Amino acid sequence: MTTNTFKVTIHMVSSLDGIIAKKDNSVSWFETTDIYEKGITAPDTEGFLKTIDCYVMGARTYEHAMELSKTYGWPYGDVPTIVLSHRDLPIDRPNIELYSGDLDKLVNERLQPNYRNVWVVGGAVLAKDFIRLKLADEIRLAVLPILLGDGTLFFDQLGQELPLHLKDVTTYKSGLVELWYEIKK
Repeated sequence: MTTNTFKVTIHMVSSLDGIIAKKDNSVSWFETTDIYEKGITAPDTEGFLKTIDCYVMGARTYEHAMELSKTYGWPYGDVPTIVLSHRDLPIDRPNIELYSGDLDKLVNERLQPNYRNVWVVGGAVLAKDFIRLKLADEIRLAVLPILLGDGTLFFDQLGQELPLHLKDVTTYKSGLVELWYEIKK
């Protein structure tokens, strides 16, 4: 059964101690050598990514993704990507646009009429803004088996209590654990 329900999902990759970025922005910690025998192998990632209609990210996440794309390629493919920034950033792909207005207007007037499955993919400040404004429906957090000890925290100083409903937990052979929460409204 196909649904036309609109949802905004906050997606983040974190260390066990809640850090989403090292101070030097390196991503080598994403590569885990851990083996968890009871875990599953990664599912059809390419098929799953096709279910995402639009990505939203902050300017620093975009700049970091652009830098990483020189080595790893652009991970968001041709999916429409909206970068929130008050700065004039270089855009070199036709599916990327800059937006500097009100988040509520972006979600309700631009995203909801055009997309079904929107993923906010970074950074921490933007994710917290979506949560505070009650614009996010889900949080999908991929926790890697590492303690980084220092860097950018995912949820520091959210400033409010947020009840969640656990929708699913998936453990992978790599030791990564994906937590999927619905935000109770």
